[in-house]
Amino acid sequence: MKTTYHIEKMDCPTEEQLIRSRLKGMEGIDHLSFDLVRRNLTISHQLSSTQTLITALASIGMEAEAVPHATADVASESTKAWKRKPVVSRSEWMQLGLALLLALFAEILALLTAEDNLMVAALALIAIALGGREMLVKGWRAVRAFSLGINFLMTIAVTGALLIQEWPEAAMVTVLFALAEKIEVYALDRSRGAIRSLMELSPDTALVQQADGMWQEIRTAAVKVGQRLRIRPGERIPLDGTVVAGTSTVNQAPITGESMPVEKSSGKDVFAGTINERGSLEIEVTHQKQDTTLSRIIRAVQDAQAERGTTQRFVDQFAQFYTPAVVIAAVLIATLPPLFLGGPFTTWFYRALVLLVIACPCALVISTPVTIVSGLAAAARRGMLIKGGAYLESGYKLRVLALDKTGTLTEGRPFVTDIIPLVDRVTKLAVLQLAARLEAPSEHPIARAILEAYNEQEPTGPLPPVTAFESVTGHGVSATLDGNEFHLGNHRYAHISGVCTPALEDVLRRLEEDGKTAIVLFDTERAVAVFGIADKLRDTSTEALQGLHEMGLKTVMLTGDNQTTAQAIARAAGIDDARGDLLPEDKLDAIEKLRDRYGTVGMVGDGINDAPALAKADIGFAMGAAGTDTAIETADIALMEDDLRKLPAFLRLSRQTARVLWQNIAFAIGIKVVFFALALGGIATLWMAVFADMGASLLVTFNGLRLLRRPPTATPQ
Repeated sequence: MKTTYHIEKMDCPTEEQLIRSRLKGMEGIDHLSFDLVRRNLTISHQLSSTQTLITALASIGMEAEAVPHATADVASESTKAWKRKPVVSRSEWMQLGLALLLALFAEILALLTAEDNLMVAALALIAIALGGREMLVKGWRAVRAFSLGINFLMTIAVTGALLIQEWPEAAMVTVLFALAEKIEVYALDRSRGAIRSLMELSPDTALVQQADGMWQEIRTAAVKVGQRLRIRPGERIPLDGTVVAGTSTVNQAPITGESMPVEKSSGKDVFAGTINERGSLEIEVTHQKQDTTLSRIIRAVQDAQAERGTTQRFVDQFAQFYTPAVVIAAVLIATLPPLFLGGPFTTWFYRALVLLVIACPCALVISTPVTIVSGLAAAARRGMLIKGGAYLESGYKLRVLALDKTGTLTEGRPFVTDIIPLVDRVTKLAVLQLAARLEAPSEHPIARAILEAYNEQEPTGPLPPVTAFESVTGHGVSATLDGNEFHLGNHRYAHISGVCTPALEDVLRRLEEDGKTAIVLFDTERAVAVFGIADKLRDTSTEALQGLHEMGLKTVMLTGDNQTTAQAIARAAGIDDARGDLLPEDKLDAIEKLRDRYGTVGMVGDGINDAPALAKADIGFAMGAAGTDTAIETADIALMEDDLRKLPAFLRLSRQTARVLWQNIAFAIGIKVVFFALALGGIATLWMAVFADMGASLLVTFNGLRLLRRPPTATPQ
C-alpha cells in the first residue's frame, strides 16, 4: 500500500534526512519516496492504520496532510504545495531584520570594546533568540534523532561558539543562516512555480449551455462529458472538446509548443489551456477536467520530477557517506592537535566548528531536483512531455536515432497516385472497387487512401461486404469477395504468395524507384492490379534531420515498405541509412543491433506497430501525442505536435541539463574543498563558512532555474 503526504515544512534535504532517520526501521514501512519540489512524501507500507506515521512525523515537527489519490482533480488538490501565498511572511522578514541589526551592533561593540563585554553578550543572545529560534528547534530535533543535517551541524556550531564566548560570531552565524534559509525557500518556490504555472492555464469556470438553451457559468470541475461550452475571443479553453459551431484560430503553444495559431472549425479537436484568439467557438466536451490532456501533462511532469535520475541517485549516495565522514574529521581536528601538537584547544575547536558549518551537502543535494524539475517544466512548455528525469539526463548520450516512416517522417496521409490493371478488359474503377471492399474493415493509412480514392469516383451505393477478412501483419489483407479469394498487400506479400512475374516486377520497380509504395491486388493464381501510393514528407522532416546531423547523431529509417521505396524516401529526407521490408519483430532486432554498434539508441514512431521498438530503445519518442491517452501514458517522451524539429530541441535541452547538473556538482564540491583548506589553516571564520554553504546552495539553485528560459533559436519551441 502507498500513502502520500504533503509536508509543508519539508523544504530541503535537511528535512528529508530528518524524516528518514525517524521513519527508518519502523515496522511495516517498506520504502520512502521524497518529492522536495512538491513537498510530498510517499510511503510504501503494510500498515492497517496510518496514524502511527502521522504521529511519528509530528514528533519531529513535520505535520503531514494526506494527499488525495492521483486521479483527483489536479488543479484543485487539497495539498498546499501549489497554492499561491508568501513563502516568507512580512513579520518574519521584520524579525530577521531586527536580529541582523542586533548582531551587527554586537559585532561593532565587540570591536570597540571587548568580546567579553556583557552588552555584547546580551545583544548576541537576543539576536540568536530572534533569528535562530526555528533553527535551534530543528537542531534539537535533529540531535534527538541523530540526523546529521545542516540544522544539527549549525546548532552544534552555534552552541560551541557560545561556549568559547565568541558572542558576536555566534549571533552573526545564526542570523545569516536564517536569512540564507529564507532566500533558499524563495528560490525553491520559483521551481515549484514552473509547474504551478501549468496548472493555472486551465480556467476555473466555463460557460455551459443548460437544458433550456440558456448559457450559465459554472465551475469547470462540474462540467460533464457531452455538455456544450461557448468560448469567446481571447478566452482560454477550459476543457478538451470538439468544435461543433464557429470558426477561429487557437493558440496551442501551451500544449503543443506550436509557434503559430491553428485554424479550428467544426469537427476539429481543441485542448484545455489553449487560447481562442479570434472568433467565438462552441465545443462539445470530450474529457472531464481530471482527464484533459493538460491534466495528464501536469500529472506526468509531477510524477517524472519525483523520480530520481542517475545523477541524483549518485548525489544521494555520496551524501550518505560524506556528512558523517566530515563530522568525524571535525571531532578529530578539535581533539588531536591539542593532545599531540600542543595547540590551544579553543583555536582547534573553533576550526572544527567552521568545518561543521561548511560540511552539510545541502548545495550538492538540492541542485539536482531543482535542475531536473526546471528542465521538465521547460520541455512541457515547448510541447515535449518527458516521462522521467532519467530520460532528460541521458538524452545527451544518444548516438543514433531510428525513425518510422509513415506518420513520422511523412504526414501519414497517403494517397493513390497510380491504378494499373494487369488483366485485359478490367477497368480501373473495377479494380479500385475490389481493393476498397478488401480494405473497408481495415484502419491502416493505406486502407484509408484506397477508400478515399474510391469515394472520389462517386460510387453509386455502399460497398458490398466481404467474408473471411484477415489482416496479415506486415503484409496486407485477404478476404473472400463473391465466393473468390483475394489478397491486397505489399511487394513482399505478392512475392511469398507466388504471383510475381517479370512483368509485375518491372511495374513494381518503376513505382518504387519513384518513392511510391506499390500495393498488389491478386487472387489465388495471378496479380490483378497494382496501386501506387505516395505519402508526402513532412515539411519539417528535412530541417529536423539536418539539425540532428549537426549534433552528431546518425539517423536510420525503419519501415515495412520495400527497400527501394525506403531508399528513395531516405534520399529525399536526408536519412543516413534506410532499412525496408521490416516486420515489427525485425524493427526490434534492428534496434538491438544499432545499440550494439553505436551505443545509446532512440526510436521515434507514431503507431501501435511501433510500440515494441519504442519499448526496446533506450529512449522512445511518440509523435503527435496531444490528446492521445496511450502515447502520453506509455512513451518515454511524447512530442505533443507532429514536428520532428522537437527532437534536436530535446537534445539541446538534455545537453544543457547535463551541463548544469555537473556544473552544480563541481561547484558544490569545489567550494567545500576550498573552505576545508581555509578552515584547517585558520583563515575561514564561522560567518564565512555560512556564506559559503548557503551561498553555494543559492547559486546552484538559480543556476538550475536557468533552464526555464527559452533558448534563442529559430526553430519553433
